[in-house]
Amino acid sequence: MAFRLEKHKTASTPYILIDEEKGYMKITGRSFHENVIDFFREINDWLDGYLKKDFGTFTFDCIMDYFNSSTVKVLLNLMMKMDSHSSGGNKVIINWITSSYNEIVIECGEDLREEIKNLTFNMVINED
Repeated sequence: MAFRLEKHKTASTPYILIDEEKGYMKITGRSFHENVIDFFREINDWLDGYLKKDFGTFTFDCIMDYFNSSTVKVLLNLMMKMDSHSSGGNKVIINWITSSYNEIVIECGEDLREEIKNLTFNMVINED
């Protein structure tokens, strides 16, 4: 049975959807939880196992309005794992989606994209 996880957003944590069957993960909202590492642990652990398989194409939509520096570290770690497993028959696509007015999120996405070597990193900037 394919792994599926849905965590609803709170005041300090984002909405998360993982649908292993569809090869899809989405994180959206705000993230400034006191213990971000614990909050993302289940996702991190699942990703470790998932990326060891032949998964074809995996898409990660990241639509964050606001996040703290600890969240950025966790996201970078997740993306670096994805990057190291995007080769051969496996393809990872990251869609960094934000609004044109959110300069901090745009800048962070550009910085993260510079760390990525093997996967497709799309900056999607919506005009609002």
